[in-house]
Amino acid sequence: MKLIIQIPCFNEADQLPQTLADLPREVEGFEVVEWLIVDDGSTDETVAVARAHGVDHLVRLTNNKGLAAGFQAGIDTALKLGADVIVNTDADNQYHGPDVARLVRPILEGRADMVVGDREVSEIEHFSPLKKMLQRLGSWVVRQASSTSVPDTTSGFRAYNREAALQMLVVSKFTYTLETIIQAGKQLVAIDHVPIRTNPSTRESRLFPSMGSYVRRNALSIFRIYAQYEPLRVFWSLAAIIGVVALGVWIRFAVAYIEGSGKGHVQSLILGAVLFIAAVVLWALGVIGDLLGAQRVMIQKTFERVRRIELQLGVAPSHYEPGSPTGASAQERPEAKDDAAAAGTAGAAGTAGTAGEPDPGDATQAREAVEV
Repeated sequence: MKLIIQIPCFNEADQLPQTLADLPREVEGFEVVEWLIVDDGSTDETVAVARAHGVDHLVRLTNNKGLAAGFQAGIDTALKLGADVIVNTDADNQYHGPDVARLVRPILEGRADMVVGDREVSEIEHFSPLKKMLQRLGSWVVRQASSTSVPDTTSGFRAYNREAALQMLVVSKFTYTLETIIQAGKQLVAIDHVPIRTNPSTRESRLFPSMGSYVRRNALSIFRIYAQYEPLRVFWSLAAIIGVVALGVWIRFAVAYIEGSGKGHVQSLILGAVLFIAAVVLWALGVIGDLLGAQRVMIQKTFERVRRIELQLGVAPSHYEPGSPTGASAQERPEAKDDAAAAGTAGAAGTAGTAGEPDPGDATQAREAVEV
């Protein structure tokens, strides 16, 4: 069993040494524990610091693409490197590294495919009362949208087994935390949560410039993601609300007309008509969204199958570079450190997970399927 701990980074040269020092090199239940840094276009010495501290694998994106893109790149690379379980953590040392063992336990016990670390936000001293309230409110909204019981939906400390990671497809440009939970809930992925510890704050979050921006972006993300998976419910609910308002306006006009003062309320008749048209448009958008939702499901399944074919063929990860030769993987598999192509081979060898080595005939069949 192989565990890969991935860390998306953007200009984290100052915080990264402390974060890496806190991470485990051995976790019960795994023969191999490796570290993967996703450098999201950093302009400081993040990559040099990572190499100096024994990071096994590097993904270097050419420019800053955002946290969600970095997370997706890390998941893709970890799968191709043969990971059976992937743990994601932040580079600012927010989460207590030894709790990785606690995080992966439900997966090892077969109780979950995805585990989210619960920071128990109400107990974090450096969070203001307003931030705690907004975190609880936002988590409640996401729980309702995803039909899950995750208490801390914005926590970036989480673990995925191989099957859950294969299904993850992040399209948001802002953050992956909310989207992956809603996506997992709608896809009926088994989700669990465990309490984790946090370290003292080392710096302010750079993901959003202000609390207002955080609330606005998260609210839009939740609405957008939920509308993708439940378009009928979203748009038909809005259509029903506006339709009721239109009906109320028309009733007001009808009452005035019966009383003989209808000429003075023509504007109510016009307003009611405009609202009714808006309700019809929203109803139609719900139907169109539902049809597009079926297409999205097929696209997502196609994406998952393409991923599996790439793993069978041993396609090397994009933007991949071997890490430090003193890392754990170099000591155990020195041949996997030669170049990025070797990393792709290692990913193909690990595709079968705990099921053993893949049959060479499977790769041949996969190539034939691609040619067809």
